[in-house]
Amino acid sequence: MAIKFSEDLVPLTELKLNPARVVKQTTEAHRPVLLTNRGRGVAVVQSVADYEKAEEERAFMRAVVAGLADLEAGREYSLEEVKSQLGLK
Repeated sequence: MAIKFSEDLVPLTELKLNPARVVKQTTEAHRPVLLTNRGRGVAVVQSVADYEKAEEERAFMRAVVAGLADLEAGREYSLEEVKSQLGLK
């Protein structure tokens, strides 16, 4: 989901004039739009679906990193230990 600078930079004035086009662009291209003011990036517009997907991916990656850190620190349980703690056979 990398920004294509030739297509995804939108001046704030253009957003004010045609917000529906900017929203449509983010939804169809599945890329965020970088809003600029006087040539500098000031905000990002992204579709809700793409935002939610990105948040889920980030949460998953944080969980993977935490799990790997637990393994390195020796904080692990065997399947039998987990079943015993949960009262399963």
